[in-house]
Amino acid sequence: MTTAPDTKTAPGPRAGTKPSPVRGLALRWDTAVGVLLVAVLVVGLGSTEGFGSSENLAFAFNDIAEVALIALPMTLLVVAGQVDLSVASMLGLGSALTGALWEAGWAFEMIVPVVLLAGVAGGLLNGWLVTRVGLPSLAVTIGTLALYRGLASVALGSDAVTDFPQVYADWAVDTTTVPGTFLTYPVLLFVILAAVTAVVLHATGLGRSLFAIGSQEEAAYFAGIRVKRIKLLLFVVTGLFSAFAGIVFTLRYGSARADNGLGFEMLVIASVLLGGIDFDGGKGTLFGAVAGVLLIGVLKNLLTLNDIANEVQVIVTGLLLVASVLTPRVIATVIERRHRRAVNAPAPQP
Repeated sequence: MTTAPDTKTAPGPRAGTKPSPVRGLALRWDTAVGVLLVAVLVVGLGSTEGFGSSENLAFAFNDIAEVALIALPMTLLVVAGQVDLSVASMLGLGSALTGALWEAGWAFEMIVPVVLLAGVAGGLLNGWLVTRVGLPSLAVTIGTLALYRGLASVALGSDAVTDFPQVYADWAVDTTTVPGTFLTYPVLLFVILAAVTAVVLHATGLGRSLFAIGSQEEAAYFAGIRVKRIKLLLFVVTGLFSAFAGIVFTLRYGSARADNGLGFEMLVIASVLLGGIDFDGGKGTLFGAVAGVLLIGVLKNLLTLNDIANEVQVIVTGLLLVASVLTPRVIATVIERRHRRAVNAPAPQP
């Protein structure tokens, strides 16, 4: 039996391969999302009093800090053709562990690494079930979604723990910004991590491997890419970021609860897909995912300032999720049909 060569770099395109007519669709889609984000900002500035103030912008972006942080590894996962629906439950578990350990008298500096290790363990479980047992990631993470939320309830019950160290709480709130800017420290951290993630995805062999795995996993394996190891790593990083988001959420609201972050998985998935990341894998840009996160955050803030009920905001998020999945596929189908008609069209008579 032959074994795949030991390399992590995805193969380049074969010479003479004809590009697909829909190859640039993801790029065009994420550009459209960026334009839509700018349009919403312009409308908000012109129609809603106080929308453009530094205080409101700090609040608006800090309000989606946890979603934005989790969206970074989720983008890599979806590009590789995987998904993790347990991220919000891991956020809740991280929050519950933070509260339970703080209530037990632990120093906060000791709590943080323990919570992060719990996130790594949760990601390892997801990744092991997907890569070693061979279960689909959608089914696995639906199960661990319930598992991690249940463990959060076991750790803290229905209690709420407050009174965390003020120095850490001040770091997470929207009233504390980086001097000279309206960026809060969690948002600044997101900007730094987004830059690192963009380099990994678009400028390294690992990033090319992710696109190759998402496009055609079996071909990627026989090209020498360590498919299982890379997917396991992605789940671990996603668990780590989700647990850290639980700490940020706890400090931002000053309260640790087992139900913190309930439903956040929908916001994360909606942001990533809205940004043009193909749910089937192999396509998308980090710029699109970031634009999707910011668009949902800005829309949420604008609707809140105009006294739109939270139920309506949920409906808007759901519609955006449906549109983000449906619209690119409709556009791709139309382009593909036009391409086929052009190819099959009879040659003009001399």
